Amino acid sequence: MSVKAKVEAVIYATEEPVTLNQLASLLKDEVLAALRAYETAPENDAPENTQEEAGDVEKRELKQVKDHLTGILEELTTQYASSDHGVEIRQIAGGYRMGTKPEHHDAVVGFAKSLKPPVRLSLPALETLAVIAYKQPVTVPEISEIRGVDTSGVIATLLDRKLITTAGRKQVIGRPILYKTTKEFLLRFGLDNVSELPSMEEFEKLGDPQAGLFPLRTEDAPPPQAASPGSDEEAVPSPDSHDSGDGA
Repeated sequence: MSVKAKVEAVIYATEEPVTLNQLASLLKDEVLAALRAYETAPENDAPENTQEEAGDVEKRELKQVKDHLTGILEELTTQYASSDHGVEIRQIAGGYRMGTKPEHHDAVVGFAKSLKPPVRLSLPALETLAVIAYKQPVTVPEISEIRGVDTSGVIATLLDRKLITTAGRKQVIGRPILYKTTKEFLLRFGLDNVSELPSMEEFEKLGDPQAGLFPLRTEDAPPPQAASPGSDEEAVPSPDSHDSGDGA
């Protein structure tokens, strides 16, 4: 991937304006490698730098990186300014951010109003939905056994949100109802099928304190509390409720 493509991707993905210094820090090695690729004169015979000279070299390289990135930013800004594009790159608060063009405001607002409101689920509901997603088809008693609390109340909420549906009855005594996830579940969580769900091994890596992804200080950890069945307290938004920045 070219440096220009990486700059474009970073600006697109960020919600806050990304500054030139941030881009230089992130892409310094890639930019220097690209610049060296254009150089033809060998530098093998150059004398070793003293500590003072090394500092000068670092400053010179940083300036080269920023100059190169500034040129890329100007190219991208000009490219997206074309009428062929519905989005543009703006300089905001000392940084760069991508957003829709003002002339397309009405179209974007009209589309946004047609979207379904974001689904908000309680922690017990999310836990129950996760069990169903990984164990489907599964019965309420099996879900309750895995979670350690009664889950019957939460099932009604998930059915009402059309995130789960019935999948027949299990052929055991009492013939309890089986539940599975729906197409709405896939849409809300951005999945093509349930096989795209993270594996248990991936979850363990994400939760590994040694990985440094989710550091948790013992003194900051809240005391464990038993989740009340069917409770809608501590509502947590589903992934699609994430604000997409300058979309409108």
